[in-house]
Amino acid sequence: MAEAVVRVRRRAVERLRDGHLWIYRSDVADAGQAGAGDVVRLVDQAGRFLGKAHYSAASQIALRLLTAADRPIDADFFRERLRRAQQLRDRIVAGANAFRLVCGEGDALPALIVDRYADWLAIQTLSQGMDRARPLLVELLQELFLPQGIVERNDVRVRDLEQLPQQVGLAAGECPETVEVEMNGVRFGVRLLAGQKTGAFLDQRENYAAAENYVRGEALDCFCYAGGFALHLARRCTSVEAVDSAAEALAAARENAARNHADNIRFTEANAFDLLKSYDEQRRCFDGIVLDPPAFARSRAHLDAALRGYK
Repeated sequence: MAEAVVRVRRRAVERLRDGHLWIYRSDVADAGQAGAGDVVRLVDQAGRFLGKAHYSAASQIALRLLTAADRPIDADFFRERLRRAQQLRDRIVAGANAFRLVCGEGDALPALIVDRYADWLAIQTLSQGMDRARPLLVELLQELFLPQGIVERNDVRVRDLEQLPQQVGLAAGECPETVEVEMNGVRFGVRLLAGQKTGAFLDQRENYAAAENYVRGEALDCFCYAGGFALHLARRCTSVEAVDSAAEALAAARENAARNHADNIRFTEANAFDLLKSYDEQRRCFDGIVLDPPAFARSRAHLDAALRGYK
């Protein structure tokens, strides 16, 4: 079937030339016969070819550029991009078997997230177009990486903006309740079907290592979740207090401490805001403090409350 043609305004053309991969709905002059999740041909208002993109019928991000080349968006296309992403990780990732394998637009695969957890993968398809390509992507991930299992973690808010359902499940193979991984020489148990994000905060891997290099003596880790910062700090500090309000998170952190024989961590179930106020009144001091709260400003409407929280 012929690909639909979408005509875009001059502002969109300029953004593409500047390296942007998104085109907003306000910059679409004519969507033609494009349907939800279609691969479409982009042209300027003079009809000149600009590239191929995924079209969304719901989001304000109407188009996500896949390529500036006039080539098929097929298995070979996705296989090539996935291989390129792996080659980059082979160069830059060290001391970890848990990392982001595909980071959406950064790997020229917009709206696709693939995280590696040892011999398992977690996938998120965050646009109508990438969600339609999901069966092919799962097949290619099996072919290229031979995982024991692939978990789908499509339980994120951005899918609501694409009018896509929230869903979590096993996309291929099998997956135990807990998978053991290693980051910076620290071992973690990760629940791929139930943990935060796709199972763990992989984006903090380098920050964990940085914190370990800076802090000595007594340390405080607030919002510790499964103990990522606390476990790294414990290797250099005399003692660490790890704080979280969620009993389930602290239970996972304790298990991770046992995995790493870290016996100098004290776990405290408390509201970090109340605890910090109490410690301030007591003039309780630490040699280093990690504050890694949840996102306060998810949208502009939350800005004032977020500023109060950060203060």
